[in-house]
Amino acid sequence: MSGHSKWSTIKRKKAAADAKRSNAFAKLLRAVEVAAREGGGSIDGNPTLASAVDKARDASVPWDNIERAIKRGTGELGGGARYEEVTYEGYGPGGVALIVETLTDNRNRTSQDVRYAFTRNGGSLGDPGSTAWMFTRKGVVQIEKSAGVDEEKLLEMALDAGAEDVADAGSTWEITTDATALRRVREVIEAAGIPVLSAELTMVPQTQVPVDGAQARQVLALLDALEELDDVQNVYANFDIPEEVMAEVG
Repeated sequence: MSGHSKWSTIKRKKAAADAKRSNAFAKLLRAVEVAAREGGGSIDGNPTLASAVDKARDASVPWDNIERAIKRGTGELGGGARYEEVTYEGYGPGGVALIVETLTDNRNRTSQDVRYAFTRNGGSLGDPGSTAWMFTRKGVVQIEKSAGVDEEKLLEMALDAGAEDVADAGSTWEITTDATALRRVREVIEAAGIPVLSAELTMVPQTQVPVDGAQARQVLALLDALEELDDVQNVYANFDIPEEVMAEVG
């Protein structure tokens, strides 16, 4: 399990007790709109859209809002800004590799904001392709161990549904799938009465960079700074920080 997946889990648990950020729904709906525009409005036929819709629903975005975002993307509804996908790559403290996915209607603004976040937090932007080769697009489903799921049963169920692997990730089970199998695996698990903590398309690192102490704080500060930007949709990183250290830093 990547360090960033652990950090996302910790932040998700903390966010459950926090007020929703003002731009959270807007970011999720923007991702739905662009996914529908790029791959069509069929949730079953567009894995990227399916993942975006699931993330929005998991965050309690009203279904009417999601439907309108899909229709804006397919052209059935007019209005709204024209967003484009721009990806940035770079390095954080300790040589941690990062990929930053954005949806923007102003490349210059977004580029300046992302560059500033990197430089202010001990990182540096790289050239296109400088870090992407270290990651692979996968579906990842997380299940809390506290749900009491039998490991062998979960492994059998997940593999039968099309998963590639089930791994012990500390306080959770992490199921890795091909991008096209993510929705099917989630549906099978939920149909068995097993609660899913998260299910999303992500970039899984091929190798991880261990960081601790002050470097860990710097890396997580950089991630926070990037994720706070309005145009940033996702940040992926290949750091490995012990879960207890991450919880303390977070």
